Amino acid sequence: MSTFDPASHRLVPDQRWFEDFALGERFVLPSRTMTEAIFLAFQAASGDNHPVHYDAEYCRARGMPQMLAHGFQIVIQTAAGAGLFPHMVEESLKGFLDQSSRFLHPVFAGDTLYPALEVDELTPQRTTGVLGLRSTVHNQRGVLVMDGRQRYLLRRRPA
Repeated sequence: MSTFDPASHRLVPDQRWFEDFALGERFVLPSRTMTEAIFLAFQAASGDNHPVHYDAEYCRARGMPQMLAHGFQIVIQTAAGAGLFPHMVEESLKGFLDQSSRFLHPVFAGDTLYPALEVDELTPQRTTGVLGLRSTVHNQRGVLVMDGRQRYLLRRRPA
């Protein structure tokens, strides 16, 4: 009978270090349809109570087909933790440095979003490196609704 080692119980067994990444490498995240339940959960978590996000009739009276998603509700779809990336860097991740985003088109209740992350920066340092990820969210019609960036500080491979 073999001995169980909790350290070997990993979703992604091969850990990656700064130098193991390549520009253009892509990590897709799970798609998600923006349901009314997701809108309500975001309202509860954020405390944002503006009717443009939670009142369908208010939105229709202003020419929108449905409730409008909050910008941060779109940004959270690009959380790296929703995919494999954080499992790849369990040993090398030192920190999440920054995030930015631009909202290009509205997202309404009922839209399905397709987030992805793509390596667009590799800045080596002495013992670490900065890994930049372009974050994108497309809707079900293929329209880019959000474009952004995330940057992480990773350790370089130990000697």
